[in-house]
Amino acid sequence: MIIGCLNLERCYLCSQFKNLLMAKDILKGGEFLIKESEPSDVFIPEEISEEQKMIAQTCSDFLEAYVYPNLDRIDNQEEGLMKHLLQKSGELGLLAISVPAEYEGFEQSFVTSMLASEYMGAGYSFSVAYSAHTGIGTLPIVYYGNEQQKQKYIPSLATGALTSAYCLTEPNAGSDANSGKTRAVLSEDGKHYILNGQKMWITNGGFADLMTVFAKIDNDRVLSAFIVERAFPGIIFNAEEKKMGIKGSSTVQIFFNDCKVPVENLLGNRGEGFRIALNILHMGRIKLGGTVLGAAKRTITQSVNYANERKQFGKSIAEFGAIKHKLAEQVIKTWVTEASVYRVSHSIDEAIQNLIETGVPKGKASIDGIAQYAIEAAFLKVFGSEALSFIVDEAVQIFGGMGFSSETPVDRAYRDARINRIFEGTNEINRMLVVDTTIKKSLKEGFDVSRYSKSILKSMEEPVTESISTNYYEEKKFFIKNFKKATLLLLGEVSETYQRSLTNEQEVLFNISDMIMQVYAAESALLRLQKLENIKGTDEMAIYKDIVDVFIYEAADILYKSGKDAINSFAGDKNYFEKLLSYLERLTTIKPVNIKEARRRIANYLISENKYKF
Repeated sequence: MIIGCLNLERCYLCSQFKNLLMAKDILKGGEFLIKESEPSDVFIPEEISEEQKMIAQTCSDFLEAYVYPNLDRIDNQEEGLMKHLLQKSGELGLLAISVPAEYEGFEQSFVTSMLASEYMGAGYSFSVAYSAHTGIGTLPIVYYGNEQQKQKYIPSLATGALTSAYCLTEPNAGSDANSGKTRAVLSEDGKHYILNGQKMWITNGGFADLMTVFAKIDNDRVLSAFIVERAFPGIIFNAEEKKMGIKGSSTVQIFFNDCKVPVENLLGNRGEGFRIALNILHMGRIKLGGTVLGAAKRTITQSVNYANERKQFGKSIAEFGAIKHKLAEQVIKTWVTEASVYRVSHSIDEAIQNLIETGVPKGKASIDGIAQYAIEAAFLKVFGSEALSFIVDEAVQIFGGMGFSSETPVDRAYRDARINRIFEGTNEINRMLVVDTTIKKSLKEGFDVSRYSKSILKSMEEPVTESISTNYYEEKKFFIKNFKKATLLLLGEVSETYQRSLTNEQEVLFNISDMIMQVYAAESALLRLQKLENIKGTDEMAIYKDIVDVFIYEAADILYKSGKDAINSFAGDKNYFEKLLSYLERLTTIKPVNIKEARRRIANYLISENKYKF
């Protein structure tokens, strides 16, 4: 019997679940911690339409025809090749998926653009160039440009006639972007801004025709943004950086020496640059969560292909339990990431549509809809990039000695995956953002985490004798509800303990952040499973229940370990420490699962299909 709160009338948090469950409004960013969702509330990949599948197939066909046959040429940075490939993808409409129709685009949903990102994510270095162009390169002008700027630049960006880059990072301004030293001064005749400064790690910088450049005007404390053409005088491009991975991606330093930028190329309003940068980064983070899926699925297929072919001790290595464990974990992490990414993508689409219906212009609605899910964007960037890191590392291990050879495909996959934990803000920065943003947003939007924490503490002190439901979904929902309570309990306690100094307690922030992302991932996986069963029926669900069983089993341990580490860090009083630890243990206890057999069944299905087909 698992002890926990089942009495909706007695527990404040549960009563909030009950009341909020009856509400029809869309789940806002971060609200998953205090609200329950039903399968009907979420979008799952199995609901992708035929039209969306055609776009995905076009992406896949493009990679097969133009990218995979040329991977060595791409990695050698053959002059003009990457730009040519981007332009070729533009001819197929693949650069215009998120561009409004009035500017030669297809104006597809966020879910559709995420699907394209997923499929292009299997394209190694090309996927980096593609993502930079279609995302951070094009969308600042789509969302913040005035009509003249949009008419001038966006159609050419949509077709690939112009390629783009995003210039934010500086040698001493990485994670602290607003500390950048690049300056803009108005010319004496008032017709130009004169830019001086240095940018580094600029993706597509070696060939981009157009750049969004961030600088401070005069002595402003915050950034402004400018649309800068490559042909403007006063720009120097350094040689290509030599990198560990994504070798085919153009990455350069750019120097602006009295670069003359027409005043009409100021993007947005003066001083709005930091907001532009932040909102575009939200989009980049969540898109990265989708991009890693393509790389993950391709790597899993390569792993199982090799495991089926490689013979040791008279049989294929796929028959060994150790290899099955690795293959199954690769699948679990990918399937759960996918459930989480498409869940939030659909939420973004709903938020955008809601804003449009209230009269908000499409561009502003889009950026505000994405920004609403800044918390999810930050932790899914972390979750997805770390899932891919695990997957490619295990792929090298499955290949054994051959995995360390550059002759095998996992060599490139391993090296190229490493950057994702640094891109779009390091995972450490994003972990801190998750907690900080959750606390701030909770206060702004009506639920005080300290109040929830105290309510949970009070409810835990009361004896509970009810046993959990024997229904599979009710049982799992019960566990996840307890996971939420554990997370809210500690979120409130650390917030109250450290208050304004919480930002200095980075280790504790990491603990709570890891708990938050496990809760969202576990709930997303369960909702996907339940909705999938509603679509396909019970007979086909066994393998997916194994995935969910193992993930929730592992999530419980992560939640307990992360929570315990946090408690050890701030709960000095012995009685307080023991009380919190006992509550944490109760809230993270689940029924036993034979994870060995569950993993073997997952692996056996993958082995029989000889490709990722979940």
